[in-house]
Amino acid sequence: MSRIQYLPADITSPEEIVAAVRARRGGTLLNLDRMLLHSPPFAKGWNEFLREVRTGLSLSPKLRELAMCGVAVLNGAEYEFLHHAPEFVKAGGTAGQVEALRNFDVAANDIALFDATERAVIRLTIEMTRAVQVSDGTFADVRAALADDQGLVELVGVIAAYNMVSRFLVALEVEPEQAQQ
Repeated sequence: MSRIQYLPADITSPEEIVAAVRARRGGTLLNLDRMLLHSPPFAKGWNEFLREVRTGLSLSPKLRELAMCGVAVLNGAEYEFLHHAPEFVKAGGTAGQVEALRNFDVAANDIALFDATERAVIRLTIEMTRAVQVSDGTFADVRAALADDQGLVELVGVIAAYNMVSRFLVALEVEPEQAQQ
């Protein structure tokens, strides 16, 4: 059970914020949203920021979702993993890669399943999530793989943002929607 009770799924107020969240989610509210709405200003900022992270970046959706899945695994945020693994597959990932991501440290060196760019993203995700500091070698590998500063800044931002998401989910013990049924 979550540490704080979810707001009702049919919540309508504050109208502008709830409507914006519902619009981003295709009409529904996830458990995460029902938790965030305990603080309308926080929910509003979160919704706007993560909408841009999810849909406004030039970074490859596959690399974005790979990093998000990695952060989820490393931080024990099953909720996050369950939401992003299907998005990784939609973006070009495979079921075998998703399975391998459950052991993210091993995935970092799996040349059969992950190409050099993906392995560099995995290493960056591990270093940023576990140690915050990024080695010069890992940074150089990611820079070479992405070939532009915009992509590099966006990837670092995605990893940072989803560390925020996973820490929120884990601290409040937000449950996957299917766990409540």
